[in-house]
Amino acid sequence: MVAGTAGNALAYLVPVLAARRLDAADLGVLATALGLVAIASVPGLGLQLAVAVHHARHGRTTARRATLTTAALSGGVLVAATPLLATVLRIPAEVPALLAVTTVAVVLSSRWLGELQGGQRFLRLALGMALLAAGRYGGVILGLLLGAGLTGSLLAGALLAALTPLALARLTAAPAPPAAAPAVTEPTAADPAAPAPALSAAQVVTGCGATLAMLVVSYADLLLARQLLPPAESGAYAVGTVLAKGALWAPQVVTVLALPRLARGDRRSRTVALALTGACGLVLVLASALGGGLAFRLAGGEDYVRLGAHAPVFAAIGALYAVVFVLLNAQVAAGARWPAAPLWTAAVGLVVVAGAIAPHTFTGLLWSALGTAVAALVAMAVTSRRRTPAAPD
Repeated sequence: MVAGTAGNALAYLVPVLAARRLDAADLGVLATALGLVAIASVPGLGLQLAVAVHHARHGRTTARRATLTTAALSGGVLVAATPLLATVLRIPAEVPALLAVTTVAVVLSSRWLGELQGGQRFLRLALGMALLAAGRYGGVILGLLLGAGLTGSLLAGALLAALTPLALARLTAAPAPPAAAPAVTEPTAADPAAPAPALSAAQVVTGCGATLAMLVVSYADLLLARQLLPPAESGAYAVGTVLAKGALWAPQVVTVLALPRLARGDRRSRTVALALTGACGLVLVLASALGGGLAFRLAGGEDYVRLGAHAPVFAAIGALYAVVFVLLNAQVAAGARWPAAPLWTAAVGLVVVAGAIAPHTFTGLLWSALGTAVAALVAMAVTSRRRTPAAPD
């Protein structure tokens, strides 16, 4: 929890500093850049998910080839898409190249986090999470503090992020204590006498597809804001999404701890994870309703206090997606096929509604995003209830 909180605090600090150091237009570009990194790094999250589930069931196995391939594809897509991103999202052409460096570093690091998570080496996992957060956001924060501007801050972030995989590899290479080994005595665990099966491409693709859908649907409104709203309103919307992302990632530790047990078929862990995540979201929404002006002041400064009435809506969006995230991980851990189909449908629905039906205003986009979050949760809950999860491999 401490590591997760520290990582979220660094992620929160970037837009907070940017709102004070950059003008509204550059603030919107930086928020869009952070969203692009989050989306482009999804294959890393999928890799971590696949490695953690596989490790929990079978013990450690080689994943070097899958890791390098995933990292190369993730960074390459950003570079290849530079002309499109620069035109559609109105961002400088050099930004995608800098984001590609950060993305590759994040993906490479995710493999080691998956090993630690699947092996239930939670103290080392906590340190690894903190190291990744420091590498991912520390350089950008330093650049903003030194007044390096948008491009300079992203360059500093890329350089520091590139060092992170090396540190995590050394951290994971240390021998695990016996208590952290996979629980091979449980019915779903692998036979210790049999060789562990290799991590398959299908497992990585499933994990990538699930996490990509989750982040696309939760960041889609931010990207749409950049496209549909004037620069000043886009920047203001970016400040509001800080609250949404805080509510989304605040209970992340619950899913991190529950995943190895979910991979072994522990249904009680799913119930507990949903209850804790829902309670956390409710507290954050209530706190935003009571102190919306203060929340926007902390997130963006005095210029954004006027938007305080919208704070509970942003928090509710993040809280709803946090519950969806638990359901999604439970489905992936259980071996369900196409677990993210409801989320892809929701993302397409948001684009259609926000682009062609709702007014192209701050509030029009905000309420469209809230409706999408509600629809995604309902669809995911119904799908999870109807599906009969496959037995662990």
